[in-house]
Amino acid sequence: MSAFKSDFLRIMSERGFIHQISDDAGLDQLFAKETVTAYVGYDATATSLHIGNLISATMLYWLQETGHRPIALMGGGTSMIGDPSFRDDQRKLLTPEAIATNIEGIKRIFGRILRFGDGAGDAIMVNNADWLMKLNYVEFLRDVGRHFSVNRMLTFDSVKLRLEREQSLSFLEFNYMILQGYDFVELNRRYGCRLQMGGSDQWGNIINGVDLGHRMGTPQLYALTTPLLTTSSGFKMGKS
Repeated sequence: MSAFKSDFLRIMSERGFIHQISDDAGLDQLFAKETVTAYVGYDATATSLHIGNLISATMLYWLQETGHRPIALMGGGTSMIGDPSFRDDQRKLLTPEAIATNIEGIKRIFGRILRFGDGAGDAIMVNNADWLMKLNYVEFLRDVGRHFSVNRMLTFDSVKLRLEREQSLSFLEFNYMILQGYDFVELNRRYGCRLQMGGSDQWGNIINGVDLGHRMGTPQLYALTTPLLTTSSGFKMGKS
């Protein structure tokens, strides 16, 4: 969509921050008619953000500047598993203490980027450990897991890459995609969140959440991804 009517999407488009949107026209209309709550998730795998988080943090800043409500989601629960997206190996598992320390460091950085508070346009920082650590496993499989197709999940580029290279993809990591999708539904229930944003490598995970919301009866959810910041050799910039 070349000409967005809403301020947020227009500014993001002008700055080259939009890679893909699940429903361009629908999301633009939503932004134009109401205050939208949107989130970006951050794994708590280091004590600070890294250069690869620059675009998503900037998007949250502009979301607030254009009158909407940003959520910075700390992955206190999902960081105990690790995101397998486009990795060649399994992530090192972190202790709960290390994750808590990392979250405190990230909180301090976001305090300089966003305005937090209790007002309608104030940013929110939440930790998905608040709901993920309380889940009953059997009930979760019955109520949420049944909505996910393993056949479809095996088609995601991040999974195919590991399988094609005959590299191990643990059941633990495979569950990450389900938990991230559930985060979106939970944020909609708690805060009316309608949009998840992230890097283009997260498209499959974000769409999982959009589809899960549809199957579980939420209002329509939306996905927006950004181009990745890459090195001169084309690799995603990260903590290293």
